[in-house]
Amino acid sequence: MVDGKRLGNLAAAVRAGHFEVVSGVRPEKGGADEGPDPHELVEAALAACTIITIQMYANRKGWPLEDTKVSIKIESETPSGAVIVRDIAFSGPLTEDQRARLFEIANKCPIHLLLERGIKIRSNLTAP
Repeated sequence: MVDGKRLGNLAAAVRAGHFEVVSGVRPEKGGADEGPDPHELVEAALAACTIITIQMYANRKGWPLEDTKVSIKIESETPSGAVIVRDIAFSGPLTEDQRARLFEIANKCPIHLLLERGIKIRSNLTAP
């Protein structure tokens, strides 16, 4: 579970467990650039999940994966949906078959699956 509260004018302090992340808005949109904007946090969640999922699989297989680099960009966003581009690079003495399998495993990361399936949000108004 994640909790958040307003921090300044156009920023939020978000707490997940004992970690706190500040999210803000760029100055050109009226903010003070206190941290990554909410879209960047979604991109960060997909990048982190991809890297961790791939590494868990490589560890289980005993494969020599030395590093995984992931770049995420929300390319477009419309009322009918969004397009996210994910670039993945592997480092280490992997075979082409291992690279191909790790690339397949990236599509099994839980955040990828959550985003790809679509999300319904149920909101509740609560007391302060």
